[in-house]
Amino acid sequence: MKIRFFLPSLFLFITIDVSFAQTVTGSNVITSAAPFLTISPDARHAGLADAGVASSPDANGAYWNPAKMVFIDKEYGGSFSYTPWLAKIVNDMDIFYLSGFYKIDREQVVSASFKYFDMGKIFFTDNNGGSLGNFNPRDLALDVTYSRMLSTQLSLGLTGRYIYSNLTGQFNSNPSGSGESKPGQTVAVDIGILYKVPLKSATLSDLSFGASITNLGGKISYSNDRNRSFLPTNLRLGGAATKELDPYNKITFLLDFNKLMVPSPDASGNFQDKSMLSGVFGSFTDAQGGFEEELQEITKSMAVEYWYNAVFAGRLGYFHESAQKGNRQYLTFGLGFRKNNFGIDMAYLVPTNGRESALAETIRFSVLLQIPEVVAVDNSVAD
Repeated sequence: MKIRFFLPSLFLFITIDVSFAQTVTGSNVITSAAPFLTISPDARHAGLADAGVASSPDANGAYWNPAKMVFIDKEYGGSFSYTPWLAKIVNDMDIFYLSGFYKIDREQVVSASFKYFDMGKIFFTDNNGGSLGNFNPRDLALDVTYSRMLSTQLSLGLTGRYIYSNLTGQFNSNPSGSGESKPGQTVAVDIGILYKVPLKSATLSDLSFGASITNLGGKISYSNDRNRSFLPTNLRLGGAATKELDPYNKITFLLDFNKLMVPSPDASGNFQDKSMLSGVFGSFTDAQGGFEEELQEITKSMAVEYWYNAVFAGRLGYFHESAQKGNRQYLTFGLGFRKNNFGIDMAYLVPTNGRESALAETIRFSVLLQIPEVVAVDNSVAD
């Protein structure tokens, strides 16, 4: 029955936004389960081409680096983000993201978020075209984050994540039950660090350097314990340089590098039989093409963000991925607005390699509500 082939094809269809009209060939492309975890959830960072490990924190900052939330200058707040998926060809696939945070004191922040990927309605048929019913596949992730300041310049953060992925319901592909599918469930953690360097020079106001490992957790299964897939564990390194041109104008340059810590396929295209730890830590040296191919697995995000009077923002970014590893290459544009405690961000993506993207010609937006903190004099480990 066709259901037997639906699950892997759905993985490829959704995987990492490769593009809805693009066919990825060869065995070099790294794939994983639950690829929705890697899709940028908020419009601000979508407009920055997914550069965010060292960007200034806002209500969505924990997704990019849990460590930076403690540097937020608000007491509490939240955000709602909406992303249409494959909007050029369907109208029932959407990503929703809800986040919130609370600053306990100068050196501690807690935050939480909820990410939901609605993949619309699918129809199951047998080999003769007979109907087996329909289903609405969906993914979700629930996060809780704790961020702590170790000094005025250094912070750490930790996120715990519950992941639920239901792609086919519990459809059974043959009478014996051996093809029965089930929702996948697992847990994972994010670990982040941020170092800020305030500068008093003629060229820069401050530098920030960040690193995070995200989606580090147990493999996930959609059928039985012998058939388990890797999560999209990701290593993100990057920096941001901010310059206050004058009291009204500020500009930030950002650069991020990302590498999926997922095993590269071997000569037969197989890699799922490795354990989680051996797969994650062996992902730096397992490419068939050696060091050159390992470098191809690193994606680059370059962006600039401009603010006028802390009210209006303009954003421009460029994302690059090797043609042998997915071939995502695109420009991003973004606008932002802040007034009092309210904010709104929008983003737009344009492919630059002649291939379509699942997010092309799509407007994404986020709305924020963030309440300024009341500054109090107290003792802190950061002093």
